[in-house]
Amino acid sequence: MEFYPEIIAFEGTPFALNRIMLIRLLVVSLLLILFYLWTRSFQKASRNQSFVPTKFQLMGEISLNFVRTGIAHGQLGKVDGDRFLPLLTTIFFTVLGMNITGIIPGLNISASSVIGLPIVLAVAAYVTFIYAGMKKHGMSFFKNSLFPSGVPPALYVMVTPIEFLSTFILRPVTLALRLTMNMVAGHLLLVLCFGATQFFFFYADGFFKFFGIGTFIFGFAFTLFEILVSFLQAYVFTLLTTVYIQLALADEH
Repeated sequence: MEFYPEIIAFEGTPFALNRIMLIRLLVVSLLLILFYLWTRSFQKASRNQSFVPTKFQLMGEISLNFVRTGIAHGQLGKVDGDRFLPLLTTIFFTVLGMNITGIIPGLNISASSVIGLPIVLAVAAYVTFIYAGMKKHGMSFFKNSLFPSGVPPALYVMVTPIEFLSTFILRPVTLALRLTMNMVAGHLLLVLCFGATQFFFFYADGFFKFFGIGTFIFGFAFTLFEILVSFLQAYVFTLLTTVYIQLALADEH
């Protein structure tokens, strides 16, 4: 499977679409529909004062509460958690939706396995934690980040470049690279297993055809593992974004 497939539509324009871009548009459309239906079900239940949620409504409540209580409130507290909840919810479900396409037949590649999308999400996280720090601490956010208290002034010549690199450069870079590399590795494993299965079943001779059974089993196992990785990467990306915001809001800044 190619990570940079041929242009399908609007070639030569800024709106050029290839297969991965179409998958991304599909995922965004499905997420918008899903959240619209969840919102309608919540509003309907509120108007009717229904205490017995439907399975669809219950799925929405569990999913949204996982981000709200398990990530946002756990790191930022209730007030700040609810304040940044729209962004964190968007990041979590976007990453999860883009990741999971790697195991869907007919799509067969994670929409986050090309670095453009992870960079956009990392920039959103980067801008948000800087905004949070400046909103609470003003310009002293940068001063205290680069010149932490308790460090002897003579050591700032070493500490300040390290703090600048780790806080303002490595955070967004590692967010983007971690997500991309994990999804690329998973995709390559699945391609290897199922490509080998096709070879052994249809092109190998005699006894070697039985090796296709083993490669198929490994491919199926890696598919289940890829589902777990898709969820974990969405969780880790959202959690790290939340931690960075929490560090920017911390009192020492």
